[in-house]
Amino acid sequence: MKKTVRLSDIAEKLQVSTVTVSNALAGQKGVSEELRTRIKQVAAEMGYQARGNASLSGGKKILNVGVIIGEKYLGAYPSYYWKVYQELSLIAGLHSCVILFEVLRHERETAQELPLFAVEQQIQGLIVIGEISREYMEFLDRQTEFPIVMVDFMMQGLSCPSVMADNYYGMYKMVNYLIEQGHKEIAYVGTLLASNSITDRYFGYRKALLENGLEVNPDWVIQDRTMEGQIGNIRLPERMPTAFACNCDLTASELVNLLESRGYRIPEDISIVGFDNYLYEGLCDISITSYEVDIKEMVRCAIKIVVSLAEHGSVPADMRLVSGTVVVKESVRRME
Repeated sequence: MKKTVRLSDIAEKLQVSTVTVSNALAGQKGVSEELRTRIKQVAAEMGYQARGNASLSGGKKILNVGVIIGEKYLGAYPSYYWKVYQELSLIAGLHSCVILFEVLRHERETAQELPLFAVEQQIQGLIVIGEISREYMEFLDRQTEFPIVMVDFMMQGLSCPSVMADNYYGMYKMVNYLIEQGHKEIAYVGTLLASNSITDRYFGYRKALLENGLEVNPDWVIQDRTMEGQIGNIRLPERMPTAFACNCDLTASELVNLLESRGYRIPEDISIVGFDNYLYEGLCDISITSYEVDIKEMVRCAIKIVVSLAEHGSVPADMRLVSGTVVVKESVRRME
C-alpha cells in the first residue's frame, strides 16, 4: 500500500517547519514566493494530496470540522462542555460533517501552537467550545485559512462568528423568578471578568434588581473561581441574603454544600438558582432550579455557520443568541 504523504514529510525533506509547509500550501502570508514555489514543487513530486475532499454518493462534499475545548474545562467528571461536544457530534453527521476532536492543552495555548489537525491540514472548519485566551484566539484568527466559530463565548474585534446562550436575559429571568417568589435580598455568585458569560449574567442580575427597585449590594457579589477558571473558595457574606443566583450549576452545587456545612437548610433557610441546567449526578443532594440552555439549537447553529462559511464564504450574521427556559426544581422556597 502506498504511504500517505504528510505535511511533516515535506517539512523534513526541505528542513523547514510543518507550519511553514501548511502556510505555503494554503496561500498564507509569512512565506517567501521562492520557498512557496519550492514547497509546492516538492509536494507535487512526493504525491501529497490535501485531505478532506471526499464526497457522498449524491455529490455532497464531506467537511472535516475540528473541535477544541480548553483543558481547564475538563475535570474529573463530565462537564457542561462535554455535553455540548456530544450534541455537536450527533448533529454534525446530519450536515455531512466529520468531527475531529482535540483538547487544547494549557501549554499549547500559552505557546500559541496550532491544533495538530490544523497543522496537518485535516480540517475545513474549526469550532472552539468554551472561552479561551484572547491571545490564542487572535493567533488562530491570523494563522488559519479555514473558518472558525466560537461556541458559548464571543470576543469583540475578531472576525470569527459566535453562537451563545442568551446569558444576559437568562440570568435576568432567573432573578425575576426569585423576586416573584418573594425574595428581595439576592446575591450573585460569579467572579466578574473571569469569562464573558459570567459577566453578562451579572448584568442580567443587576437589571432585574434595578427594575424592581431592589438593592445592589456590593457585598453580595461573590467570587466563585480564580481568573484561570478554578472553582472553589466561595466566601459567604457577613449579612446573608435570602437567595443566591449562581452563574452556573456547578457553582450552585458548591454553594449548596458550603451552606449545608454551616448549618443552613436549602431551600428552607436559603434559596439558590443556577444556570445551564447541567450538573453531574451526586455533586449535591438537592435538584437546583436553573436556566436550561438549548444546547441542541446552539450546536445546530454552529454547524450551519461553519458549513456555510466553508462552502460559500459567508454567513447571515456574525453572532447567534440562543434562548433557553427556566426549569423549576427543589432549591427555591416561596417567601411568605
